[in-house]
Amino acid sequence: MEPGSVENLCVVYRSRDFLVVNKHWDVRIDSKAWWETLTLQKQLRHRFPELADPDTCYGFRFCHQLDFSTSGALCVALNKAAAGSAYRCFKDRRVTKAYLALVRGHVQESRMTISYAIGKNSTEGRTHTMCIEGTQGCENPKPSLTELVVLEHGLYAGDPVSKVLLQPLTGRTHQLRVHCSALGHPIVGDQTYGQASSQEDQPFRMMLHAFYLRIPTCTECVEACTLDPFVPTLDACWSPHTLVQPLDKLVQVLRAAPDPDPTEGGPRPCSPSTPLPGPGRPPPPPAKLPETEAQRASSLKWLSEWTLEPDN
Repeated sequence: MEPGSVENLCVVYRSRDFLVVNKHWDVRIDSKAWWETLTLQKQLRHRFPELADPDTCYGFRFCHQLDFSTSGALCVALNKAAAGSAYRCFKDRRVTKAYLALVRGHVQESRMTISYAIGKNSTEGRTHTMCIEGTQGCENPKPSLTELVVLEHGLYAGDPVSKVLLQPLTGRTHQLRVHCSALGHPIVGDQTYGQASSQEDQPFRMMLHAFYLRIPTCTECVEACTLDPFVPTLDACWSPHTLVQPLDKLVQVLRAAPDPDPTEGGPRPCSPSTPLPGPGRPPPPPAKLPETEAQRASSLKWLSEWTLEPDN
């Protein structure tokens, strides 16, 4: 697998208002630290110097975040109005996201909904991490939902592994990584929430990839589906032997799912009214809690750089 460089930026969607790039693993989105020689911000400046906005902190408006170790689809807004419309989609939970992952062990249920509440870990030495409710030191756990569908069973470097599609129905920090670990099936290569092992046994990356993204803004539907990076032709350590659910069928369901109408409170993408294939149906998402004053102040502060006129 080719390591990231300033030249090898992959663009999977482009319009007048948005870019969607396929972020490389182990690349930060942005950083002011002098030692960060490669960031997505620098890749964008190199590829699209004419699109950089000097009025922003980093030159580009990133509509959402991906962890340093996670690869895949990430949306960039090219002006304030576009950034504001994308922000509203995320705030109203109208965005559809799906991830691919390799997890340790053979997951027996072909489909499940993971509902562990997630909070911040206050344990000394682990304050940079999250944890599930009931864990010692877990602070302020919040309802969290992840839908998991098993795609394949196989081996990675000789160890049993499952390839899964993960759809977060809430947006907690490290949600997918924490939920998979709580199931007893941590993501391969996750050194924070995975199984402890020697450095020599670690794969070259964390096996989590943002595969599909749809943001239905008021002016255009930003939709991008990246290539699957977890195939034997790209990583000889991965050897699938049992097909459980074809990925292409799941992509068809994701693409066909209706976008909810925020004014009518319609169904969320791939919510129980439009489930992914598989036995059973997930429980309904938790009711949206009222926004606190602190949350609203934080949102308006973040939004002030992005939009022409923040919502009242």
